[in-house]
Amino acid sequence: MILEIVSPEATLFKGEVTSVTLPGVDGSFQLLNNHAPIVSILKDGAVKITATSFNFEETVKGRFTKINDQNYSLSINSGTIEMKDNKVIVLAD
Repeated sequence: MILEIVSPEATLFKGEVTSVTLPGVDGSFQLLNNHAPIVSILKDGAVKITATSFNFEETVKGRFTKINDQNYSLSINSGTIEMKDNKVIVLAD
């Protein structure tokens, strides 16, 4: 699936991922390939991304924390998420 993380300043990430875990207002939840369409509000916490490879732009790379070769996380204050047709869009503060 395609993940795109957008902040007011820039597009922070866009690429193919295997899963994304998000801090929902009612608890964290994970999205995988072919997940049903969803729209949700996010609270402060970490967006955890799992992928086989990562390609960050140098200007935003410092905002991500490397967990291991296949996992990175990004701290957010709030946001919204939409998943439809195997594309996840995160609007994050």
